[in-house]
Amino acid sequence: MAGQARPSFDFFLVLDFEATCDDHREIFPMEIIEFPVILLNSRTLQTEDIFHFYVQPTVNPILTDFCTKLTGIAQEQVSRQPKLPEVMKSFDDWLEKHDLLSSSHNFCFVTCGDWDLKTALPNQCRHLRIAVPPYFRKWVNIKKAFRRIYKLPKLPRSMPYMLDRLGMALEGRHHSGIDDAKNITKIMVELLKLDPGIKETFFY
Repeated sequence: MAGQARPSFDFFLVLDFEATCDDHREIFPMEIIEFPVILLNSRTLQTEDIFHFYVQPTVNPILTDFCTKLTGIAQEQVSRQPKLPEVMKSFDDWLEKHDLLSSSHNFCFVTCGDWDLKTALPNQCRHLRIAVPPYFRKWVNIKKAFRRIYKLPKLPRSMPYMLDRLGMALEGRHHSGIDDAKNITKIMVELLKLDPGIKETFFY
């Protein structure tokens, strides 16, 4: 990275929610059932910690067969887990543990698309009548970063496409939140090697 711009953030928090879903009817709100976040040091490019919870849905507490088939998440993995407000409190505590809520560290979330933080979390928080913490209001959409760095005419269609373009294999199961977060982290590391100055262009 010699001679290149410093990273714009001290840490990137790679996030990939999984949520309740069905193949033949619309579910609203789509409730988050897996909440994984990977703490990536932007300078060392090393994973420093992982936050990972399964979350109990309350509006549609029974997962559909389609949802389980897609995500690999079975009913017993969510039935006795904490609900979203509890998980969000635990996440806040995790951020505090890593001193990420102080002014000494600058961080930004990384998602594959905008759905997680533009749609899923705000919709569910609105339904629960709880506030979305301010730190969730900025994020890097890795598809936008990938498009700019590789000068593509349009956004890459998927995470597997980006991995393939980088010559990397998909590890684990696609649509497993934790596996997807790990794969997105691999992509982010490669993009940071190409452009450590990834910054405001990509977040809302």
